[in-house]
Amino acid sequence: MKRVVTPELLDRDAGTPAEINTALADLRRINRWFGGIGTTSRMVQRIAATTGQKRLSLLDVAAASGDVAQKARERLRRAGVELSITLLDRAPSHLRNGLPKVAGDALALPFRDQSFDLVSCGLFAHHLEPREIVAFVNEALRVARVAVLINDLVRSPVHLALVYAGLPLFRSHITHHDAPASVRAAYTRDEMQHMLSQTNAVRVEVAPSPLFRMAAVAWRARP
Repeated sequence: MKRVVTPELLDRDAGTPAEINTALADLRRINRWFGGIGTTSRMVQRIAATTGQKRLSLLDVAAASGDVAQKARERLRRAGVELSITLLDRAPSHLRNGLPKVAGDALALPFRDQSFDLVSCGLFAHHLEPREIVAFVNEALRVARVAVLINDLVRSPVHLALVYAGLPLFRSHITHHDAPASVRAAYTRDEMQHMLSQTNAVRVEVAPSPLFRMAAVAWRARP
């Protein structure tokens, strides 16, 4: 299945405030039902187990309403891992919960070197072209002390068919456009492995995650 990029409506805030809020609510459902929270939780828990750190700080890039990081923090707390979170998104209007938040550019993060243990993103990488992924990961590695985490979709015909079948679950016409567009623009695990191998990471891991997700880790320092 060839990668095809179609501009997504939510990226351009192409709708009324009420329509955008409905689309963000759909996105929260997608992350809750279809692997977003679970994938990030498992990645952070593995980092904690590998490094022996039970307290970690995380910058969530392109965070939207921040639901993935917030729900992951709740799950991790039950596993004995404390996660402090800062959200970053290009659109201040998307950042609406009580977590620390910053509006900024993912390719020019407004933070000093090694400001956070982890830099994470969910459902963001497929919005970037290969050269932009390399640039983003290198910028995130600058800001991270330990690793960069990428939680994203895997492109496949089966995934696309299931997304179309599931569209009636969602209320927003923005979601009905953007969900299939996201799958078509997503990368395969092999493509992600190749792109991350061109970054400054000292080690790269790209693993499958349930429900057509991938869990990619770019380590700043050897684990």
